Amino acid sequence: MDARLRGVGVSHGVALGEVRHMGTAVLEPPPERISAGEAPAERERARRAVEEVAGELEARGRIAGGEARAVLEAQALMARDPELMADVDRRVGEGDRAERAVHDAFAAYRDLLAGAGDYFAGRVADLDDVRNRVVARLLGVPMPGIPESDEPYVLVARDLAPADTALLDPALVLAFVTEEGGPTSHSAILARALGVPAVVALRGATDLTEGVVVGVDGSTGEVLVDPGPREREELARVARERREAARSATGPGATADGHAVPLLANVGGPSDVPAAVEAGAEGVGLFRTEFLFLDAGDEAPSEEVQAAAYREVLEAFPEGRVVVRVLDAGADKPLPFLSPGSPGAPGSSAQEPNPALGVRGLRALLDHPEVLAGQLRALARAAEGLPVQPEVMAPMVADRADARAFAEACRAAGLRARVGAMVEIPSAALRARSVLQEVEFLSLGTNDLSQYTFAADRQVGAVARLQDPWQPALLDLVATAAEAARAEGKGCGVCGEAAADPLLACVLVGLGVSSLSMGSGALSRVRAELARHTLAQCERAAAAARAAEDAEEARRAATAVLSGG
Repeated sequence: MDARLRGVGVSHGVALGEVRHMGTAVLEPPPERISAGEAPAERERARRAVEEVAGELEARGRIAGGEARAVLEAQALMARDPELMADVDRRVGEGDRAERAVHDAFAAYRDLLAGAGDYFAGRVADLDDVRNRVVARLLGVPMPGIPESDEPYVLVARDLAPADTALLDPALVLAFVTEEGGPTSHSAILARALGVPAVVALRGATDLTEGVVVGVDGSTGEVLVDPGPREREELARVARERREAARSATGPGATADGHAVPLLANVGGPSDVPAAVEAGAEGVGLFRTEFLFLDAGDEAPSEEVQAAAYREVLEAFPEGRVVVRVLDAGADKPLPFLSPGSPGAPGSSAQEPNPALGVRGLRALLDHPEVLAGQLRALARAAEGLPVQPEVMAPMVADRADARAFAEACRAAGLRARVGAMVEIPSAALRARSVLQEVEFLSLGTNDLSQYTFAADRQVGAVARLQDPWQPALLDLVATAAEAARAEGKGCGVCGEAAADPLLACVLVGLGVSSLSMGSGALSRVRAELARHTLAQCERAAAAARAAEDAEEARRAATAVLSGG
């Protein structure tokens, strides 16, 4: 066949293997009716199944850690949604068995999400997975999922549920290819965390024949179907060389001519630290503290609980950097004690029409100053007596007023730390020099910065091309923020998914970014790629990428410069 297909490369690396398709099944229970006397027992069956599924999702998240944990915690919250359960109760009361009531209630909610705009439509796949798991449990049938195989393979699916992706075995799953999804979809984020090459948004992926050999390039998004002997040999050579280069690259991050680029790890808590240390991280560039709060239930965790977790991470890097992001909640990470209408919150309890543009991140914390103050005090307590000075940054900073409010809150809490701001909103990049009058460093969250720059939800595959971090407009904003930081004599790092792309990491350095933070699995590949190029080459590649008209052209232009073409 020797056909070349093109999707969106979202996790770097090259793999060659046989196709195995994700298991599928129709999980629609029969419309069996029950008597009124059976309703209480059926309601209990439904509630028990929902709770078991939610608990299983949380358990998988704890095992997987890192990026996967946030995704699976959000799914567990979705499973326990009180409005959904109220609809299930109503349907059982009208005579449906538990499995039918769950199926139809989720279907109704699914239709609401699908018609509520891109932001909510992007959560439909996760909702479908929760529904299938609950219904399968009630029916007593196996849950469709990862295929059984004793030999390594390339996994192909319409999309991958987070619960499946989180626990993929990289020794068996050489790569995966999906028909849906985008560069910042859950499956893409988890693929990068696992270090598995991945291509998403590939039309016709599910039409690939079971067992056919494919070559997958997670950098270019190319999938070569049934390659000939010469192509197979070349793919195997490239894959082998990249693995060897990554293994041999050690020590602090730097370009070939010695320009230092600290390589840091993104972590979700103490359980992620061993992998970061083993991968040679020079510190933590993004400590996502929201996991502590997601675990806490209806109330914020105590300062004692927080301080213990923060101290464990700080102690792991006594001579490195540890950058703590204060609670980033709202939008796809709702918390009951930070919701509009919760105690101390101004405004209405009505659901926001578009949470991604509403009260999230720092905005939510400024509406709940007691939560922010408690977190800052806990961090101050955690750092007592340690040689490392923590750094703390706020998510969703829009302007200088936001930065000032956060810096004042840090001082009021008695926290001795370097204070920074995340650049996730275009206004913060455009006015970065103003923001830097209040804080000591910037950290670019390229996932959200891309989302807000292009009005393209990060979970919607239909707008995947606009979520591509190679988009020249996004690179322009990165350059603007980095130039402002350099002018002020301050640091500007990147902690978004863009930092995990080895080629793009070189471009970011060429744009003036001073540090890179990523999932631990990407550190060796980025370290190896940086070591192959001088700072001048990175700068030329950055200029070439910014001069391009679209993401694909930018990627090609930078690649040509870095390959000496």
